[in-house]
Amino acid sequence: MIRRVNGRSLWLMACAAFALAVAMPAAAQSTGMVRGVVLDAQGQPVDGAKINIDMTGGTNRHFDTKSNKKGEFVQIGLPPGQYAVTAEKDKQTSNTANLNVRIAAPAEARLVMGAGGPSKEVAAKAAELKKVFEEGVAASRAGNHDDAIAKFQAAAAINEKCFDCYYNIGFSYSQKKDYDKAEEAYKKATELKPDYAEAYNGLANIYNAQRKFDEAAAASQKAMEAGGTAAGAAGGGNADAMFNQGVILWNAGKIADAKKQFEAAVAANPSHAEAHYQLGMALVNEGNLPKAADEFETYLKLAPNGPNATQAKALVAQLKK
Repeated sequence: MIRRVNGRSLWLMACAAFALAVAMPAAAQSTGMVRGVVLDAQGQPVDGAKINIDMTGGTNRHFDTKSNKKGEFVQIGLPPGQYAVTAEKDKQTSNTANLNVRIAAPAEARLVMGAGGPSKEVAAKAAELKKVFEEGVAASRAGNHDDAIAKFQAAAAINEKCFDCYYNIGFSYSQKKDYDKAEEAYKKATELKPDYAEAYNGLANIYNAQRKFDEAAAASQKAMEAGGTAAGAAGGGNADAMFNQGVILWNAGKIADAKKQFEAAVAANPSHAEAHYQLGMALVNEGNLPKAADEFETYLKLAPNGPNATQAKALVAQLKK
């Protein structure tokens, strides 16, 4: 037998269902959100930047998303707390936005590309380059030129535009008297840095060692031009380049011209001991013995244990008689 439910019973059931619905609270929101914009240095939106959202304060949680064509991004579902937010794209990173994410309202971030310096990848590459290069310098200073060459070549492989790498490769080859390879490395350094005075000096030195005086003079002239010094200048500029030019002229038998370069080197750098010594030799050659003695004494003050110290002492003793 089927019993009918009267109208009052239906009304009571509806009221009960309504009461239950009112009594059950809605699920409360328990997470927060971050939203923001990524701009380039000119203030234009950056599309497709990776947004890194890292929880700080000892909690290791990471979230990431991407910016849209307007440079905008949104990340929801974040537990409340402190966050560091950055953007990265094309090996650049943005500034870091330190945000306090709460449930009540979205945290806002404005990220500018380039403000954070190089990306982690680029920074790691730079650190590796620095490490290998410094190992090369240490090997070179210790006289281990084969090891130095290997290290500088490894550094050049990390950064093919490392002109200092090629300069140091050239120097180590020159110490091994492998002048062809030294020349190749020095020239590569000047290709990468056309105003690299030290590399031109390196070329001048190896040409001079091979008695290729015309080529040495041309390289030394390049070094002076790169250092902002005209030949025969009385002051300023690259003292090493002028000194090298003087040595080349001296070896070529052009003593008067060599003397001018030694004088210019001393004027540019009064502490250039070897320039004082060579100037003294030039003065001896022209018979100006008192001034020559003064130059040798200056050399000894600057480099009492220098490579020419013994000869300078003997010359002073003889000239002061």
